Amino acid sequence: MKKITQIAFALAFALFLVSCKNTKQKIQEHVSNYNNSVSIKGSGITSTSAKAFLNDNKIEIRIETNLEENDANKLAYKESFPDLLKEMIKNDQISSSLIAEGVKFDVYFLAYNNAILAQEVVDQDELAVLEGRAKAGKETAKL
Repeated sequence: MKKITQIAFALAFALFLVSCKNTKQKIQEHVSNYNNSVSIKGSGITSTSAKAFLNDNKIEIRIETNLEENDANKLAYKESFPDLLKEMIKNDQISSSLIAEGVKFDVYFLAYNNAILAQEVVDQDELAVLEGRAKAGKETAKL
């Protein structure tokens, strides 16, 4: 009986070790899931993709549009970009658990010619702002 218990414990421990993923593996899994399943709805959005930078603990998300690069579009998306980021967090397209592990999400909202209309790095501080947990006076989603 003691031998069976030891074997069962050893198997359970081995299974535990195999099931634990490190941050880099979680980043790769998140990027893969994002690229295979995510679609973002919105005016002018044509596609979106994610790319992992494992050495930097960073995920880059590109949201491509058919919009022109002009001041009116930059101003419009400067105002609406935080809401898009909040929706992405709510849908786990930007993972709060990965951010808690130190991963940063570099999100770009691009015009048709790949010019940046809006950009934000979502880290722990920015996540607190977007979720309404930050100190007053902190700004978000700059151009």
